Amino acid sequence: MKPLKIQGVIVPLLTPIANDTVDQEGLARLIDFVIEHGVTGLFPLGTTGEGPLFTADERKRVAEWTVKHTAGRVPVIIHTGMITTAETIALTRHARDAGADAAAVVPPYFYTLTEDALFDHFAAVAKAVPDFPIYLYNNPGVTPNALSTRLVVELAGSFANIIGLKDSSGGLATLFASRDLHDGAFNTASGPDDGLILAAQAIGVDACVSGNANVVPELVVGIMKAAKAGDLATGRALQARLDQVRVILADGADLSRYKAMCAKRGVPIGDVRAPLRKAVSERIDACWEQLSDILALPI
Repeated sequence: MKPLKIQGVIVPLLTPIANDTVDQEGLARLIDFVIEHGVTGLFPLGTTGEGPLFTADERKRVAEWTVKHTAGRVPVIIHTGMITTAETIALTRHARDAGADAAAVVPPYFYTLTEDALFDHFAAVAKAVPDFPIYLYNNPGVTPNALSTRLVVELAGSFANIIGLKDSSGGLATLFASRDLHDGAFNTASGPDDGLILAAQAIGVDACVSGNANVVPELVVGIMKAAKAGDLATGRALQARLDQVRVILADGADLSRYKAMCAKRGVPIGDVRAPLRKAVSERIDACWEQLSDILALPI
């Protein structure tokens, strides 16, 4: 199994849509845009990518297209979590066979599970792809099954291919506790709260997963570079600017707004899939007026 430890900014890619189907050309445009602006990893089909709104076949196509177009420029982590263990295993095997660098697996949603049941679920996935890297994906905002620190440590200690954690809980305690797993090789990433980027870097977290980086990748990359260099003054100044962007873009709560701003930046990728609501044109124009002022500032 190839070692994988991503540093920097990972983008939870939006999924381009045209005529209510996934748009391969739009996906290629978005991939090129974020890579050209310095991101260091791609994470398609998560919450920001509307993953649960697509069929298994659509998700497979997005995974294949992402890997093919990225062509090794940055690592690709495919989100493969589903409500059943069997479906999760099937998508994880597909991600491996498609040439992805890793899979990320959110706990099953809808039903509340015990920690023993969660362990068994992740164990089954890890055993099904023993030579393929897996990230645990803690996102209690979309599933009743949060990953406790104890469970993360137990899973990482039991399976060598569970190599990292994306923690979207809004806290840093589990990320801090897991930094030294696998003799320090465990890959940690905060997200989606972009207000935590500097704090996460201060405790040694490797990467951030930023939905806002679909729209303003250069700004998020600038914060991470400043943090890695120990330039807190620049980091804080850029963070203050990003906090303004977070308000303008609703910090990922309105994916239609993200997609509209991508189009304004010259990267048309369609709109969201129902039942998500499409942003009205007046709101889009107002957001762009504010965002363009921020983009005009040097980084």
